[in-house]
Amino acid sequence: MNRLFGKPKPKEPGPSLTDCIAGVDSRADSAEKKVAKLDAELKKYKDQMVKMREGPAKNAVKAKALRVLRQRKMYESQVDNLRQQAFNMEQANYATQTLKDTQTTVVAMKEGVKQMQKEFKHVNIDHIEDLQDDLADMLEQADEVQEALGRSYGTPDIDEDELAAELEALGDDIGIEEDSSYLDDAIKAPSAPDKEPGASSIRNKDGVPVDEFGLPQIPAS
Repeated sequence: MNRLFGKPKPKEPGPSLTDCIAGVDSRADSAEKKVAKLDAELKKYKDQMVKMREGPAKNAVKAKALRVLRQRKMYESQVDNLRQQAFNMEQANYATQTLKDTQTTVVAMKEGVKQMQKEFKHVNIDHIEDLQDDLADMLEQADEVQEALGRSYGTPDIDEDELAAELEALGDDIGIEEDSSYLDDAIKAPSAPDKEPGASSIRNKDGVPVDEFGLPQIPAS
């Protein structure tokens, strides 16, 4: 059968949106270049008309300027139309790509769920709870061991009130035994002289005669 009618050619895939967008943008760019060229030509005619007097020659230049202006508007309309087409295709392309990404995400999520289900088959929640209970028991036993190791031996039982009373009494004994006789000597020490050494009738603040060194004078016999 294939020998008689020949084998049908495989159907070629149609153009993608990306290719169509690139083609439309290229056409729009070409039209914009023509608009820029017509703008330069139109400016030349306008400059000529400013320098010319009214008459047939100026009217001829004006007619050329109007022709160029019509072409310019035509190309501007084409540019706007092509840019809008490219924008619409870009929106469609974006929506299509978003749907493809969504499908990929859904497939990945399904595969992830399958993997989780497969791994959960190896996990037994009862074994985990038993392990936690065993760990709690071991920690409690460790605390009991530490408490046993820190137990005191041979320590007499002491009443806290008696211990506090003994401490207070010990403070009183320390205060009584403290030697403060040096304070009495300081009080009995002679006062400093009121006058310079060598002056006559030097007396201290208590009125006692003293010599030039501030010592009490010995009365003459």
